[in-house]
Amino acid sequence: MSNEYEQARAVELPTRIVERVEDRLPRTEWDDPADYITFVMEEVLYHVEQETEDDDFEEVDEDEVRDRLESLGYLDG
Repeated sequence: MSNEYEQARAVELPTRIVERVEDRLPRTEWDDPADYITFVMEEVLYHVEQETEDDDFEEVDEDEVRDRLESLGYLDG
């Protein structure tokens, strides 16, 4: 199922998640855990994006965010 021409990027997952995926593989059309994980993530993201597509997001003042991050020590002043 994997598209060998598509670029890939490594992501670490907890062993418990990978084991659960491997346990499910015999009940799916996938042979490779990475392909199944990709499918599941695409499905989840599609639904999340559909649900949040029309949400109004509050505009954020960049200077306020920068000041807050500096005060928390995430950015150098």
